[in-house]
Amino acid sequence: MDIAIVAVGKLRPYYRQAADDYLRRLKRYASLREHEVREASRAPTPPAQRAEEAARLETRVADGSIMVALAREGVGWSSRELARQLERWLLAARPISFLIGGSAGLDPSLMARASARWSLGPLTFPHELARVVVVEQVYRAFTILRGEPYHKGV
Repeated sequence: MDIAIVAVGKLRPYYRQAADDYLRRLKRYASLREHEVREASRAPTPPAQRAEEAARLETRVADGSIMVALAREGVGWSSRELARQLERWLLAARPISFLIGGSAGLDPSLMARASARWSLGPLTFPHELARVVVVEQVYRAFTILRGEPYHKGV
C-alpha cells in the first residue's frame, strides 16, 4: 500500500529523529514515504503563500490518491477511529496522501479536493510537530488493527 506524507518544509534534526523512529517501526506494516516541498516564505501574503505551496504539494501527490488534509477545522478522530478510517482507506486500494501545510496552513483549493480533513485538535502545533504526530498515529493505527499491545487507550 502506498502511503505518503506530503508536507511543506524539512524537519529540524530533533523532529527528524522522532519521525524516523516511528517510520522505522512502521516498516513492519506498510511503507510510508515523505515528500517535502519548499516553504513559500517570500510570498507577499498568507493567501499567496498557501497558493504557491499548494501548487508544489499537488505535484507530489500520487495520481488517484485519497487526500487527507490536516486542518484544525477537520474531524478529530480518536486513535481507534483513525485505525478504522485507515482500514477503510486501505480497502479502497488507492494511494493515501496526508497533506500538511506550512506555517500559513493549507490552501482552500487543496482542502476542497481532500477526501477527508483530519484535525489533531484545537491546539496550534508547529507543522513539524504535526508531522511527527501523524507518523506516530499511523503507526499506532496499524498496531490497533493488528491487535498489538502498543495502544493502551480505550
